[in-house]
Amino acid sequence: MNAFDLTGKNALITGGSRGLGKAMAIGLARAGAATIIAARDPERIAQTADEIQQTYGRPTAGFSYDAADVDSIRRLFRQTAEAADGRLDILVNAAGVNRRMPTIDYAEADWDYIIDVNLKGAFFCSQEAGKLMLPRRSGVLIHIGSLTTYIGTPTIGPYGATKMGVHALVKSLAIEWGPSGIRVNGIAPGWFETDLNRAVFQRPGWLETLLDKTPLGRSGLGEDLADVAVFLASDAARYITGQMLPVDGGFLAGWHAGMMNQPPT
Repeated sequence: MNAFDLTGKNALITGGSRGLGKAMAIGLARAGAATIIAARDPERIAQTADEIQQTYGRPTAGFSYDAADVDSIRRLFRQTAEAADGRLDILVNAAGVNRRMPTIDYAEADWDYIIDVNLKGAFFCSQEAGKLMLPRRSGVLIHIGSLTTYIGTPTIGPYGATKMGVHALVKSLAIEWGPSGIRVNGIAPGWFETDLNRAVFQRPGWLETLLDKTPLGRSGLGEDLADVAVFLASDAARYITGQMLPVDGGFLAGWHAGMMNQPPT
């Protein structure tokens, strides 16, 4: 089990103050990593950092930044380098936004906002992480995809475009940086209830329909994602790079509504 131990590693988690980002930050800290929480809201950052430090006794820092602003991203990585004595071992790019509406109603500002946070932000965070990791020839990047990395979903076209773009970024960086000892992978979460999709979960009958299409019969929990992030960040995944790993309870395997109640043949 020592291959899963992250003791002595420094991990930066963007979007790490709440939701799935927070769950992964907690998972990395539980595995031994010193964590740096980056998000927009200073109060939430402080609460999460304090919770991790009090629970696991790990060194924890937190910085506020704007995921859509390159200058802000570069400032975040300067702060990270200072807090981590210049060594960043793990970057989890979990910052993300979404807006739901009919495609004909999207404004240019909606498109720009989603693309800037989810895709441009992921790219320039990767660039800054590379500046810290490449000279040491060591490091791990984990990007967060989505079911929309693989399948189309109505009313969230811009979001889906970013998540397919993130998949391409994972592959490109894995090829470019692999010879320098940097591994780059992604996680594509299935249906996890978060601030981004809570309204969808609350639609009448939605959860029942969702679970009927999910072979494992439940939506995801934070620890389901956290444990996969620990695996990809650890030496247990030392020969894995360029992959997007769905964590979806089997949703993408092709399950169809109504089959859960049919007896096996």
